[in-house]
Amino acid sequence: MKYSGIDYEAVFQVLPGAVALLTTDLVYVDVNEAFLRVSRRTHDQLVGRYLFDAFPDNPDDPTATGRRNLEMSLRRVADTGERDAMALQRYDVQNPDRPGEWEERYWSPVNVPVPGPDGRVALLLHRVEDVTELIRARGGHNGGDRARVLEADLYTRARELQEVNERLRQAHAREREVALSLQAAMLPASGPVGRRRAAVRYRPAVGSLNVCGDWYDLAELTGDRIAVAVGDVVGHGLNAAGVMGQLRSALSAAVRVADGPAAALDALGLYARSVDGAESTTAVQVVVDYTGHTLTYSSAGHPPPALLHGDGAIEFLDQATDPPLGARPEHVARPQADTAFTEGATLVLYTDGLVERRREDIDTGLRRLADCLTRHRSADAETLADTLLRELIPPNGNSDDTALVIVGL
Repeated sequence: MKYSGIDYEAVFQVLPGAVALLTTDLVYVDVNEAFLRVSRRTHDQLVGRYLFDAFPDNPDDPTATGRRNLEMSLRRVADTGERDAMALQRYDVQNPDRPGEWEERYWSPVNVPVPGPDGRVALLLHRVEDVTELIRARGGHNGGDRARVLEADLYTRARELQEVNERLRQAHAREREVALSLQAAMLPASGPVGRRRAAVRYRPAVGSLNVCGDWYDLAELTGDRIAVAVGDVVGHGLNAAGVMGQLRSALSAAVRVADGPAAALDALGLYARSVDGAESTTAVQVVVDYTGHTLTYSSAGHPPPALLHGDGAIEFLDQATDPPLGARPEHVARPQADTAFTEGATLVLYTDGLVERRREDIDTGLRRLADCLTRHRSADAETLADTLLRELIPPNGNSDDTALVIVGL
């Protein structure tokens, strides 16, 4: 049941947990009553102020890491649009009644993105639980020696975990940068394919390790034909980038000598059996015959290419779909299909990052793609590529890579 007329400001103020709203520049927008109580501050002392002006690190503690950890968490949430539950933090707070006197405080923070109407992160919700009294009470129970040791160990391990997590994030970021550079070096640049031009785009995932497995390829064939392919390797990082490079090169070579795209994918499937990490890779290959005005295609478990006709009608090339590479225990010849096109049509190949969303049926994504193509059917390939990424990729980025190839027919 949905109720109208709810006073969400009143709901925010009576929440039992301490909650603050911050801009992405870390300036307080609002705080609830519980937050004022645990921080021992007034509304006017916080709203409109920069977070770390209101709550700086304890200058008497050279080992203080509370500000650094909290700022990294909030920046990460703003950049990725993903929730972050932090480890237990010691973050001392200056006594508002006695300036210069610092109180030892322990907190359990959670930071959550709040999207705006355009889907971008507009605000940051910062929820904290003050566990200082719990630690003090347990530390003083029955003399408290054993409890104090346990609590100290808990806090030490929480700090160590925070530091290990940060080192892991930095290591993953370095691997991601290297993998993206490797992938960029292996993918063909945008430009003419024979006498034809194609628009190509690659958008890496944001806030995720599942990057560098998508690829695209274009090849000039004999008889005024070109071959266009996209694929998606399961996996992430340098390993996925390496596998991607091997499979892209193998398919690019196979389509030049094979009798059609199905035979090229057959050869790729056999080769993939010898490549560790190539299992369950998806790929689609399309051969464009400009003289005969036909598209010949075959798919290994990949989302169907879209053919945008001049009148705005959309045809998904889904009549020759088979399982991904290596999915069958024994080799079976792959299917192949043909469809006609007229001059002025547009061929669109893409990977699943363009159309798939969590908790959403892929048909919804395909309808979204079809609608966008129809509305922008008069755009040239380069403009259309930018438009598709702008309208179909969430503003804060996607959790999966996106490769896109658009060919004017």
